[in-house]
Amino acid sequence: MHSATHQAIAAVWRIESARIVAVVARLVRDLGVAEELAQDALVAALEHWPRDGIPDKPGAWLTTTAKRRALDHLRHGKMRDEKLQALGADLEAQEALVVPDFVDALDAARQDDIGDDLLRLIFTACHPVLSAEARVALTLKLLGGLSTHEIARAFLVAEPTIAQRIVRAKRTLAEAQVPYEVPRGAELAPRLASVLEVIYLVFNEGYTATTGEDWMRPALTQEALRLARMLAELAPREPEAQGLVALLELQSSRLAARTDREGRPILLQDQDRARWDHLLIRRGLAALSRSEALIEGMADAGGVLPGPYVLQAAIAACHARAATAQATDWARIAELYAVLARVRPSPVVELNRAVAVGMARGPRAGLEIVDALRDAPALRHYQWLPSVRADLLTKLGRYAEARAELMRAVALTANVRERELLLERVAALPADAP
Repeated sequence: MHSATHQAIAAVWRIESARIVAVVARLVRDLGVAEELAQDALVAALEHWPRDGIPDKPGAWLTTTAKRRALDHLRHGKMRDEKLQALGADLEAQEALVVPDFVDALDAARQDDIGDDLLRLIFTACHPVLSAEARVALTLKLLGGLSTHEIARAFLVAEPTIAQRIVRAKRTLAEAQVPYEVPRGAELAPRLASVLEVIYLVFNEGYTATTGEDWMRPALTQEALRLARMLAELAPREPEAQGLVALLELQSSRLAARTDREGRPILLQDQDRARWDHLLIRRGLAALSRSEALIEGMADAGGVLPGPYVLQAAIAACHARAATAQATDWARIAELYAVLARVRPSPVVELNRAVAVGMARGPRAGLEIVDALRDAPALRHYQWLPSVRADLLTKLGRYAEARAELMRAVALTANVRERELLLERVAALPADAP
């Protein structure tokens, strides 16, 4: 009986923890303290629910308990009477089941235009004062509800390392006196970019793992998609937030087709498109339409280019709309990568453009772009550069060069499945023609 209750508590906590931490953090203005108080509420649930039964509104029970802990914390810290009175009125409203909670609404409206605790939490956890690794770990801990052990396992990093990153991140935010708020005006765009980058990094690591024995880590892709959906819902007027959720929906639609029964990778051109998730495709295309409509509205007000996530979503949509690999509009994809290269110049974007150009105009045209990237410092240890070059060389019949490039890619990859795939491509190469 207790086991079933504990499972229920774990499920509720996974769903509600981010919102609870967000609500408490707004009150105490300290992310570390907020998480501790939320954890206290979880401990209280573990003590009471097995004995008293699961309450009708478990999320509200946990939130109210956490707010009581916050009230005690503020009282002991001799905070301002106004703060205590506001929190006390908030608790009374919660207990009286007043809906909506006017105290929360008033305070939220006073804080920023969007007015949502979760949005504040996202912007705080992804603050640029933190390193990318720290932002990812803290976001997964606070917003994804993952344990330190789960994060460490997902990224194949030692658990103490992840724990240190999280502790240091909280300390850095406290020392930097990062305000617990949604940035406004000119500060919003760069801060939003930081949030989107964190979610994008989490998804990419799940979609194609950099190390380990598995080609993908589905738990990370699912968490990233959940966070992207949350952000898109909280920021419905931000084209890039809509663009990111469109991109991740469309990319996630292919997950079931990206490996065979033994977990071996299947590249895009060889995937069984009947195994693509068409519900996710519809969701992704709808999100892309929303982002494009927002951009069109902004263009009417003065002109704006699509952002990198909207452009990448448009590229993914080209694949999603193609019934077969042969029907893919590679010329359109090459055009979109050219625009992306202007919006966010990057050797990796150029490498992807080379693939599209090679498919649209032939391998020689693609190889010209790749060869111009061979000395790019950012791609020196990037295994996909020699891998792409090998593919183009193979299509040109230059098999010895292709073999050498594939072996270079093998030496650069740290993922077991990826290495196996590359070695299979080496074995499949014919001998050079005389």
